[in-house]
Amino acid sequence: MARHGLALVAAVAALIGCSLTAAPRSRKTFADHPERGDVPGWVMITLMSAVLVAALLAVAGPALEAMFNQAMDTVGK
Repeated sequence: MARHGLALVAAVAALIGCSLTAAPRSRKTFADHPERGDVPGWVMITLMSAVLVAALLAVAGPALEAMFNQAMDTVGK
């Protein structure tokens, strides 16, 4: 059974290898694309924004909750 599994893996690897080598390659790579962007930079900006929002919510959360409850009490009367 193990031999059949290894043979199957080898056959799939050979097919993938053939399809990769047979595929036409363009001379232009993804790094050359003018609007590729800076992924690590965007990840850092997103994480920093999330941390900033969490910090503001932790500091201002009780005051915002009190304002919301006061507004709901006013509307309910």
